[in-house]
Amino acid sequence: MCTIEEVFFSLSAAVTTPTNRSETVLQPELLSCGSADTIPNFRNNRLLTYLTIMLSDVVALAISALLAVFLRHAYGAQLAFWDYAPLAALLPLFLLIFGIAGLYPGVALNPVDELRRIFHATTASYLILIAGTFLVKSGPNYSRLVFVGAWLSSILAVILARNVTRSKLSRFSWWGIPIVIFGAGKTGTMLLNTLQRHPHHGFKPAVVLDDDPTKHRPGNANGLPPVLGGLDLAPWVSRRFNLHYALVAMPSVPSRQLSRLLHKHAHQFPHFLLIPDLFGLTSLWVTAKDFGGVLGLEIQQNLIRRTPQLMKRTMDLILVTCGGLCLLPLLAILALSVKFTSKGPIFYSQKRIGKRGRQFHAWKFRSMIPNADQVLQDYLAKHPELREEWDKDHKLRQDPRITGIGRILRKTSLDELPQLWNVFLGEMSLVGPRPIVEKEIPKYGDGIDLYFKVQPGITGLWQVSGRNNTSYEARVDFDEYYVRNWSVWLDLYILGRTIKTVLRAEGAY
Repeated sequence: MCTIEEVFFSLSAAVTTPTNRSETVLQPELLSCGSADTIPNFRNNRLLTYLTIMLSDVVALAISALLAVFLRHAYGAQLAFWDYAPLAALLPLFLLIFGIAGLYPGVALNPVDELRRIFHATTASYLILIAGTFLVKSGPNYSRLVFVGAWLSSILAVILARNVTRSKLSRFSWWGIPIVIFGAGKTGTMLLNTLQRHPHHGFKPAVVLDDDPTKHRPGNANGLPPVLGGLDLAPWVSRRFNLHYALVAMPSVPSRQLSRLLHKHAHQFPHFLLIPDLFGLTSLWVTAKDFGGVLGLEIQQNLIRRTPQLMKRTMDLILVTCGGLCLLPLLAILALSVKFTSKGPIFYSQKRIGKRGRQFHAWKFRSMIPNADQVLQDYLAKHPELREEWDKDHKLRQDPRITGIGRILRKTSLDELPQLWNVFLGEMSLVGPRPIVEKEIPKYGDGIDLYFKVQPGITGLWQVSGRNNTSYEARVDFDEYYVRNWSVWLDLYILGRTIKTVLRAEGAY
């Protein structure tokens, strides 16, 4: 976790010019590919990245506070807007607590972990603010509802502002944190491609180092950084380009050689990240443990423990009860639309596999014509070229069984709203693995045991990660990842992403 001292140290270091004269001697001897003159100057990137993220937080916090005061005034409270103006001087306190929570520079944060940190930091900031106003006896001048409203809206506003800032600014070369990557092999290449596809993460590869001369190359027009030379260039690269982040992407290196690498170069970079040879394992809630100088990694299986299951069930009941009552008018409208636009019942149920392998009836608004199974078989018989598409994912892009209103319901995922009843009964959860039918069990392989330990969900990682645009193997991986990495924050993140996915109809058909 980043401390506030580290934040300000990085800010000052971002504008510091290296003065070590030895770099002019090292460069001609060690550079095997390209020239330092062809590499951009990254000294200002960290400063600008810090400032843009901080500015987005300030704007989000200010708008949330103004909105809370305005709404409370609009609903009849006798408020003096200018009485709240002095509280703006406490914005640096929010930034200080955000920094302590590790929210700056605001890059390379897992969105679930960032949500958790924003919630904790914002809550702590408002608790200090409320306590301070009452201690100086100015509390009676303020509305408690204003503070509560500002607190809740600030959490959402900060998250949205940060996402917008990253999406808009990540396309510019000056935004992001420059890093040096150790290793130009398979893992290093995979890492480079991932960072290029997702620039909003904030890490911008500047230089790659590798001891294999055949991998040395200059940078290219596609944005790939140069592989300048061997790992012995690390001290010069650190000083010459003022890089604070290094990432070791050499998981196949023997442990003894890796230990020498860490001892030799880790002290040259304030942030030294290591990719271990643990591909395929859970990654979100891994905790390092020290066993008398021996490194251990604790992998928490959250959702198969009793206490997290109880927390998840409680959250489901609260949300489905409150949400169901609010959605009653919409449910009535959709039911009438199904009833009067096609023949057949309003609801449709299908047997699905749930927790412990038990079957249950998952309810939906009917979106297909009567005798749909026979229509499908006749359609596939006339179009045998579509048989492979159906056998692969049990879905068709042009499904002849779907009604007109059913196509709209499926596109918006509104056909699944009746499954709120399944959640209420405990057969499903709001968030969880995708509910499957019995014939899909063999496709899960050994992962089916993990699937049987939890309730399937109305939405899940698959639904917010491309839905039908992803392969079946990817769906299985998403389900396993969710079960192993569950937390309240992951559920809240998926629910938030579900709203965005439904509005954009991403991957739906």
